[in-house]
Amino acid sequence: MNDAVREQWALYLEKASAIILGILFVLFPLVFTDLLTDLFILPKQAFLAFGVLVLMILYGVRTFFTQNLRIKRTPFDLPVLLFIGSVILSVVFSVAKYDSLFNFIPLLFAGISFFAITYNTRDQKSLNFLTACLLAGGALISILTAFTFLKVYVFPMEATKFQTFTPLGSILDQALYLGLLLPLGGYFLYPLVKKGRNAIFTSTKEDPLSVVGFSVLTFLILVGLSISIYELIVLQKPLILPLATGFQTAFAAISQDGGRVIQGFLFGSGYGQFATVFLRFKQAIFNTNPDIWNLTFFRSSTYVLELLSTTGLLGFLSFLFIVLRVIRQRPLFVPLLLIVILSFVLPFAFYHVALLFFMLGIYSVLKSLHNHQDYFDVELQLVASKKGFFVLSSEEVSAKSSQEKYGKILASIVLVVIGIFALIFGFLSYDFTVANATFQRSLVAASQNNGQQTYDFQSNALNSLSGRYVDAYHRVFAQTNLALANSLATSIPQGSSPSAQTTQTINTLVQQSINSGRTATSISPNSAVNWQNLSSIYRALIGFGQNADSFAILAAQQAIQLDPTNPQEYINLGGLYYQIKAWDRALEQFQIAINLKPDLPNAYYNHAHAFIEKGDLASGLEDLKAVKELVKSDKENTKKIDEEIKQLEEAIKQGGGNQVVQQEQQPQQVLPTQNPKVEIPGPTASVTPTQTPTPTPVPSGTISPSISPSPTSSASAPPHP
Repeated sequence: MNDAVREQWALYLEKASAIILGILFVLFPLVFTDLLTDLFILPKQAFLAFGVLVLMILYGVRTFFTQNLRIKRTPFDLPVLLFIGSVILSVVFSVAKYDSLFNFIPLLFAGISFFAITYNTRDQKSLNFLTACLLAGGALISILTAFTFLKVYVFPMEATKFQTFTPLGSILDQALYLGLLLPLGGYFLYPLVKKGRNAIFTSTKEDPLSVVGFSVLTFLILVGLSISIYELIVLQKPLILPLATGFQTAFAAISQDGGRVIQGFLFGSGYGQFATVFLRFKQAIFNTNPDIWNLTFFRSSTYVLELLSTTGLLGFLSFLFIVLRVIRQRPLFVPLLLIVILSFVLPFAFYHVALLFFMLGIYSVLKSLHNHQDYFDVELQLVASKKGFFVLSSEEVSAKSSQEKYGKILASIVLVVIGIFALIFGFLSYDFTVANATFQRSLVAASQNNGQQTYDFQSNALNSLSGRYVDAYHRVFAQTNLALANSLATSIPQGSSPSAQTTQTINTLVQQSINSGRTATSISPNSAVNWQNLSSIYRALIGFGQNADSFAILAAQQAIQLDPTNPQEYINLGGLYYQIKAWDRALEQFQIAINLKPDLPNAYYNHAHAFIEKGDLASGLEDLKAVKELVKSDKENTKKIDEEIKQLEEAIKQGGGNQVVQQEQQPQQVLPTQNPKVEIPGPTASVTPTQTPTPTPVPSGTISPSISPSPTSSASAPPHP
């Protein structure tokens, strides 16, 4: 193949890459699907990952055809690489390595997209095309917003049929995304107003169609942003972590992480682990906020504070390096400057971070097209010399070089390296996405009470390469196994003995429930949710398994250590003591919950019944009166409390026992009591998850398990231990 043919093929590949980038920009904010457990973010992450992988492969093939490695140097190369490197270190030193890794991979592809833009955009026409595509994505979001605002629902899925639906997940995220895009359109159109200005987009003055197109796109984005702001004010007020809490948790994460102070200070808790940081380090004063006290926040008050807590000082400084490079550019690029400013003010979702890298790429191309001295092309060549094999030189120097070049070898190496990278990360991304889709099918089956399909789909997801390292899958699978065991136990006719096969199946399901719950705690040992889930499993086995009550208490105590200011954790532990009739210990835990949140009816109600069971009816009556005062706006619960108070007062007058006031108990254990009890493993789990065996036969009846990514609890009254 001669040089002319190779250059022609390289040109075709460059144009194909620009088209793929354009499609990526248009569809990126629009992609969503109910086939995955995450309707909004995960589809966009998968779409970006596979799009960037295709661009990398095309770049490798193009390098092979031209037999030289041409790259574009910009002032942002080093800051971006350092930022990605610091995040990698946060993953390496994270306690929850797998979860942190799964969160990092999409960020890696977002960072690579910056290089994909700068390497594949080499003329003004391509740049205008990419900018228009990026704006077009925002314009389409705006059109959808206008339709849904008018209650015209475009999509057939029920989850999309409400007035504030947006493919970006929340109105706040949509407003921020459109607000970041709007200055880009304005920056393009500004030269039309100030004709004497030395504009970067000079070619648009000579292209009326482009001017009209950009004007329409910018106007649509403005309309969508206006509707979004109105909806934020009137229909969907945003929930943002208070700034004081964001500061406190961030600095606590890098200074108070016991056992890993140095790692926490330098590398944080691990990228994507803010929810864990929030639960561990939020202060008790957070419980005074009536609207958000019982919420778990997965994003901090601002993106910078989130980075500080999850990637430590190195991650924060590397991002600050990017910010400083943006501020030092002249003339200032307002769209990019706005993103970095808002990163210090608002929380960012994944698509806002991706948009930051998109903007960095677009700005770098803008500057290079105007021959700025800091933006230039270089060629990396493999040459034979005494000093070494690789030399980095500019195109002019390489043309004058008389040394022997091995362009084909270098191009082949680049293609192989890109191929290996694409194979590894492409397979991992594909496997993770497929496993997630399979798990979502299990949740659909569970909602239809199909126990067999629920079990099979979850087993398949957990037996995938990536799925076995997702703690949420193990957590839900543990509850599924427990629900199936309970379902099978209740199907045994009363008074009859189960067959040996049925007993074996129940025992196998119980063991799998425990093992999966324990595995979740080993994958993410700092997750209070995982430990509370494990405690609930052991609690359900009290009377069935040996030491189940002790194991349940140990797991609940670990959950408290990881979520120490959450009153519900103490109510859960108190409920365990209540169940085993350790009244004094139950009272201690319920009292701690009351101290943490004095206006929580649940805590007083449980405290009251622990007193009643202990025989202290007067103290129980006092607590019930406190509950009545706290729920006085709830007519139904007030009526129930009045009835209990009346019964208790009558019992006190008659000097009766505590049997007079009866709680509405929920069964804690459906499995039959065993004598001797079945031997079960304790809370400590192995580090490496194993494949899930399938018990034979698996129950095929219907079930109604409580399947959700995290256990939920009610704070309403009247509750129960």
